[in-house]
Amino acid sequence: MIVVGVAGGIAAYKTPALIRLLTEAGHRVRVVPTEAALRFVGRATFEALTGEPVCTSVFDQAAGVDHVALAGGARVVVVAPATADLLARAAAGRADDLLTATLLATRAPVLMAPAMHSAMLEHPATRANLATLAARGVTVLDSPAGRLTGADSGPGRMAEPADIAAAVGRLLGAGPWAGLNVLVSAGGTREPLDPVRFLGNRSSGKQGLALSDAAARRAARVTLVAANVDQPIPAGVEVVRVGTALELEAAMAARAPQADLVVMAAAVADFRPAEPAGAKIKRAGRDGLSLSLVPNPDILAGLVAARRPGQVIVAFAAETGDAAASALEHAAAKARRKGADLTVANVVAGGAVFGEDVNDVVLFGADGAEVARASGSKRAVAEVILDAAAALVFER
Repeated sequence: MIVVGVAGGIAAYKTPALIRLLTEAGHRVRVVPTEAALRFVGRATFEALTGEPVCTSVFDQAAGVDHVALAGGARVVVVAPATADLLARAAAGRADDLLTATLLATRAPVLMAPAMHSAMLEHPATRANLATLAARGVTVLDSPAGRLTGADSGPGRMAEPADIAAAVGRLLGAGPWAGLNVLVSAGGTREPLDPVRFLGNRSSGKQGLALSDAAARRAARVTLVAANVDQPIPAGVEVVRVGTALELEAAMAARAPQADLVVMAAAVADFRPAEPAGAKIKRAGRDGLSLSLVPNPDILAGLVAARRPGQVIVAFAAETGDAAASALEHAAAKARRKGADLTVANVVAGGAVFGEDVNDVVLFGADGAEVARASGSKRAVAEVILDAAAALVFER
């Protein structure tokens, strides 16, 4: 069963077309409107299209505890349109009608199709509510720009019914990514100097997490090898936690043979202390400290060497320019040298990108030629990277 929630916005006039697409695809659909939604589209319309009763209150079918039954029986809950009010109530965890109670009780994937005036969409409160819902694993569709209810134009239109139905299909595993095995590494390795200190880097793992989330939302089976990541793990993603480069190498090598797509987004330390101290190194009596470092394995090179036929590998290159070449020239050279199918280049001079919510990348092919560019939120960048990878995965 697919639960279609309908909030009280003018875009509700499009929802019957979405319901028709879902029922024609063979799905049982239950519509759960708000009271305000019924001012735009009548109860009889929804019941005629679905052949199911339409309720708005938890008291309408109290004996059956309808919100629990709906929440437990739903394979997907989609809200179209999702108004500013509905988003605020869902983000706050309100349960003051049947729709919000169902959203709070369900463990099924949730899809929101926002629709409202541009000023409301761009208000900090709405942006914060959208971010909160996305962080909880809710799939939020873009609100395209165009003609709004009155004379205004701008972002805030509800996604078209066909696009919403396609997104529901992806959540149900009906898309081309369904069943695809995706292995992603994220974060930064830490090499212990002693039980207290380590050699590390500034990677937060946010881009790798965004890639894991985007792949899971496309219905892929995703395994995330997380190196010292303290951000929330996306819903539906299996996580393997590691600390050092050697642990990361072992985890990736064990899981890569089953993967259709490997994304090596983790920042790996090139060197580690030859002999970590067994106790905390004391400062007292020391004029200085000399460290003996040994190289860590080249994990990417190992993955490329062991790559099975049809497997696609995406590498990352965090580069700065120097006297020899620019950051992007270094990245293109790495792409040619390493042999990954795609290399995602970050310019990290001055600590840029690390820990930020936005990114600016250039994608290179195995021959070092530029394939694509992407900038914006790390989630948006993740979509571009996966689209580029998909062009290779699905042609093999």
